[in-house]
Amino acid sequence: MYYHKTFGKITLFFLISFFLIACHQERKIDTSNVEIDVNILRFDQDLSKINPSKLSTELPALKKKYGSFYDDYFQKILNLGTTQDTQYYETLRQVIAGKAFRDLQQETDSIYPNLDAQKPHLEAAFKNIKALYPEWKVPKLITYISGFQVQTPIGVGYIGIGLDMFLGKDSKFYPALVESIPRYISRRFTPNNITPRVVEVVTREDLFPELDQDKSLLSKMIYNGKLLYFMQQVQPNEADSTLMGYSEQQMKWANQFESDTWAYFLEQNLLFDTDYMKIQKYLAEAPFTPGLGTQNDSAPKLGVFIGWQIVKRYMDENKKITLKELMLEKDPQKILRLAKYHPSQKKDTK
Repeated sequence: MYYHKTFGKITLFFLISFFLIACHQERKIDTSNVEIDVNILRFDQDLSKINPSKLSTELPALKKKYGSFYDDYFQKILNLGTTQDTQYYETLRQVIAGKAFRDLQQETDSIYPNLDAQKPHLEAAFKNIKALYPEWKVPKLITYISGFQVQTPIGVGYIGIGLDMFLGKDSKFYPALVESIPRYISRRFTPNNITPRVVEVVTREDLFPELDQDKSLLSKMIYNGKLLYFMQQVQPNEADSTLMGYSEQQMKWANQFESDTWAYFLEQNLLFDTDYMKIQKYLAEAPFTPGLGTQNDSAPKLGVFIGWQIVKRYMDENKKITLKELMLEKDPQKILRLAKYHPSQKKDTK
């Protein structure tokens, strides 16, 4: 009798497992015919090799190699002025000869002698994107250090990776930056965040820029929810918390109080509110979401989180809709209606 019960449990387990795998594979992206090569250029290392006393002879070769990124780096990231003349040379000479720059480069080199650990993840995500959008041009990836100015800029044909903003949450440099970069942000400056942040830039800035008419809270919730759903599909092995930029505790809070958060949005008539200053607090980076939770313990940007849950539900309820069709859908109210979104109260799992 015991044998039969065990056999029944095992059979049920495999049936459930098969069902879950089948559901997962239903939206699996076919990359069998996609071949790409992610090109990662180390501008940071090339710049560190420049002799400060020989800028006029060594910088032209650097400019030729890096093209538009060279100009963007000195003009927009370091803010040294135009590169159309050589007036920026003197300031640059002071920067690259300075101890602060050298110390930061040394720390960066120690953590990133190469990006061999990140390259397979970047290639896997890019292959998924390329399979969906064959016309998409895979950008060059260019690493640099900027003194903690810009993390992942996008330019003509490239995406930059500011390695000094991925040194690890316990980096000795970050505590001194708390006035400009709070700890709730710098805790995400880790190596495993490189691929998700690069994919986010591709998704948000390159493939699906926000439309001007997306002014209501609901529109912005659904827009961000679609982006996160897309990012999850092209990075199926990334944790939800990493994609959201949440800590484990914040992820737990958001899941546990999903129903309460949705009820709050409805009670406060927020969904169709277009007051930017009023709704931004539900979308922006912050230590918590004002008005929700007790003693400032809520997860931040809960509007984004709820938007993601609505989109997930929409795709679960409408199995025939493809990922590309989702990203083309411009009607947030239609997505909400067809999602049949009614989150249930969750029990504390502590």
